[in-house]
Amino acid sequence: MFVTDVIVFHSVRHAKYSVNGEKPASSRERTKPVTSGQLDTSELADLLQRSAVEHLTIFRQLEAREFGSVFTIVTTDFEALYAFKRGEYRQCLQLSTQNVHMLIGGIATTDVLTHSEFIQLMDDDLVCLIGLTALVDSSCRGEHKHVRLSQLSLLLYLMTQCQMKLHHPVTSVAQTLDYIEVARHKLGHHYTLNQLLLKLTEHKVLRYLSLDRLCKRTSAVMNCFS
Repeated sequence: MFVTDVIVFHSVRHAKYSVNGEKPASSRERTKPVTSGQLDTSELADLLQRSAVEHLTIFRQLEAREFGSVFTIVTTDFEALYAFKRGEYRQCLQLSTQNVHMLIGGIATTDVLTHSEFIQLMDDDLVCLIGLTALVDSSCRGEHKHVRLSQLSLLLYLMTQCQMKLHHPVTSVAQTLDYIEVARHKLGHHYTLNQLLLKLTEHKVLRYLSLDRLCKRTSAVMNCFS
């Protein structure tokens, strides 16, 4: 069973029927193939997301203009999220790396909300992390410090994910561990999700390095018998 299965089961268990009293459609009914008489809304959904990202980027630019002297605010964090969602890992890596370098050396950073509207732009691991915190303690949903991520922790995670998906050398990925340590001290322990996401990113890096060492050892053993 996947974490997403648990979250879905938890939601359904507390809402067996919709507001008008009708039984909600089954997963089979919701995923019926599109016929000639139905509208394929996937393109519309993509256009709406693209439009939302453009508006969020404009908001970041206004935020940086007004509060740039108080916080270090990067303006392309939502663009990086959207690029990752679309599988454009090189573009996401470029944006994330530039932003991480700015945020690591800057002053206090601004935040990203993790409400459902923003979760649509996030990948499965990140959504599961946010969902699990809500399942473990439902009061987290209403507390400011439990529903926010720092730009720094989010972009570090995206940078690491892109490096691994693009099969970057271990020396490049290992440097992320230094960034994580700096971010951990810089961000403190005020926001729960920050610390959890930094821990998840660290775990992914260590696993990537371990797999690389294992592959090298296996290759060396195979060479001995060849």
